[in-house]
Amino acid sequence: MPSLELSRRQLMAALAGSAALAALPHRASAQQPLPPLIKLVVGYSAGGPVDGAARLLAPALGQELGTQVIVDNRPGAAGSLGGNAVAKAPPDGAMLFFGASPTITINPNVQRSMPFDPMKDLTPLAPLVDYTNVLVVNNDLPVRTVGELLAYARSKPGKLFYGSAGVGASNHLSGALLEKMSGVQLTHVPYKGSAPALADVMAGTVPMMFDIIATSRPFIQSGKLRALAVTSRQRNRMLPDVPTMIESGVPGYDVGGWFGLYGPARMDAALVARVNAAAQKMLAREDIANRLREQGYDVWSGAPEVLATKGVSDRKLWASASKGIEAE
Repeated sequence: MPSLELSRRQLMAALAGSAALAALPHRASAQQPLPPLIKLVVGYSAGGPVDGAARLLAPALGQELGTQVIVDNRPGAAGSLGGNAVAKAPPDGAMLFFGASPTITINPNVQRSMPFDPMKDLTPLAPLVDYTNVLVVNNDLPVRTVGELLAYARSKPGKLFYGSAGVGASNHLSGALLEKMSGVQLTHVPYKGSAPALADVMAGTVPMMFDIIATSRPFIQSGKLRALAVTSRQRNRMLPDVPTMIESGVPGYDVGGWFGLYGPARMDAALVARVNAAAQKMLAREDIANRLREQGYDVWSGAPEVLATKGVSDRKLWASASKGIEAE
């Protein structure tokens, strides 16, 4: 992911006039006591990559805040159901959203009836991590490289299926982008989360998918899945022997994603600052940073404005890439 090295003044200038400003805190007040229990809402099913990262970070965030933080899974609509629950919650910090980038930046472009607007109805609190996907296939699929996969797909137009976390999810658009850039015809099979999709790839129900390295890597290492390529511009340190899509003959293919922490709109500025400070302290901890890196993630820390700016820019990016894709 590109680094964001703008100053705070530049970041605020970039946000001026954008919808994201509406979601930023509106007024400051004296520090309020935090709720004894904070629900960290995950918009995907348990066992998937978003859930796994949230469960890694929730206890540490609670330690830094001095309260208990538990994961609350509310899967459906590529994270939109969970995001909507937080958007409708009181802005007291009792319910926060562990937002995956597709929910914030892709869903508004592909969902006809999205129940909330992430730029207006959520308060950006803190960037957390960014990640790269990996293209994995069932071991029975007779391909060992992206080139062989594309040749196989061309020989069977529309008969090669790939799974995803749902319509409009980043791993869905990773597949759609591969179709557009290579000219092959694939068939998308949406699931309610990456975990059931990945299970079906290993079972052979669907032969392939793009998945976050964090969840696929153990199965790649154990031989239950075959990795063909990573979606970043450079190779990933957790899978150093796996080539990039660009190395594999798909020029310009560079796709990633991120997780960020959000609250309901109109959260008090003092509460936003407190949560952000706790998140940055958490990510600065060597034990947390190492565990994230072991799972294939990169730490992404910064002010709320950094997260807001990234949301705005990526939403514009995916508006073009997702053209022609529509979810209910």
